Amino acid sequence: MARDRIAPRAQGPFGSTRPAARVAAALLALAPACATQPGPPAPAAAGSGRASPGVSAPARAPAAPGTASLPAARVDDGCGPGCTLFDSPRDAFARVLADAPVVLAVGEAHAQRGTPGVASATKRFTTELLPELAGKSSDLLLELWFANPKCSKQKVKQVAKRQEAVTRPQADTNQNEFIALGDAAKALGIQPHVLTPACKEYDAILRAGPDDVASMLEMIARLTRRDVELLLERRRKSGSESIIVAYGGAMHNDLHPRPGFESFTFGPAASELTAGRAIELDLIVPEYIKDTPSWRALPWYARYAPTLHPDRTWLIESSKGSYALIFPRSAAPAGSAPAP
Repeated sequence: MARDRIAPRAQGPFGSTRPAARVAAALLALAPACATQPGPPAPAAAGSGRASPGVSAPARAPAAPGTASLPAARVDDGCGPGCTLFDSPRDAFARVLADAPVVLAVGEAHAQRGTPGVASATKRFTTELLPELAGKSSDLLLELWFANPKCSKQKVKQVAKRQEAVTRPQADTNQNEFIALGDAAKALGIQPHVLTPACKEYDAILRAGPDDVASMLEMIARLTRRDVELLLERRRKSGSESIIVAYGGAMHNDLHPRPGFESFTFGPAASELTAGRAIELDLIVPEYIKDTPSWRALPWYARYAPTLHPDRTWLIESSKGSYALIFPRSAAPAGSAPAP
């Protein structure tokens, strides 16, 4: 049954008795970084049109627990409207949580090869921001594809092979860091979940031919949307006020996707299911940002000045409920040349 797919797993990747290498081999982090998005697919089908019962939009969202007294923020010259500078990522995150989200859809630009000494967004979220969710969040849905043991091993391998074009530019540590994030969440009392596709999903990807990457991205959005809805229903039945966190690649969490990218995101559905109480938060490592069309198309790009206050955390709200949190630049190793 679909509900079983988000139940705690006795032998899953988090707290599993299986060797870590075998677990990592079974997991696929599919979404590419912002800079490697494929071309627009065919128009997406209409959403479900259903709202999650028991979730209403308050006239003014109350502060999240523990955030009644927000850290002081400084609005500096050059940051501009909708942009605030903070002394730390934790302070900026507290501001986001003050919007009292029911679903916090976190997206990241995945770590890329060739950036040694730069902590990834996943690692920074795990060590700096995740602890702020202890006691506030009940579930963490990770964009990790857990291979369905009922499906053909040959087809699973074929799909993994097709995914290599997407993951090749990414750092080898990405999957392990996602697993470490799940372990850290579990230690804080936040139940981690992974995506488990049905066997027909593998068949659809293999039939897609040259559109196989788009098919994978659509599958991720579809499965995330399904599991978020199941977790919201569980939340409603239990009477919980906790936050459901979905963590994956930026683009899948877009509340307002670009035309042609609608089928790649679960954001609009999450907003509809929560009566507007879904928050989009993109985590950006400044060293990953490039002057390319894909990066320039992001709504916050033109408002970020990489040489202005590189030691501060930028929080840019490009539209209501859509934030980009840009981490401070990493400190350069002693004796190295200054960062550009």
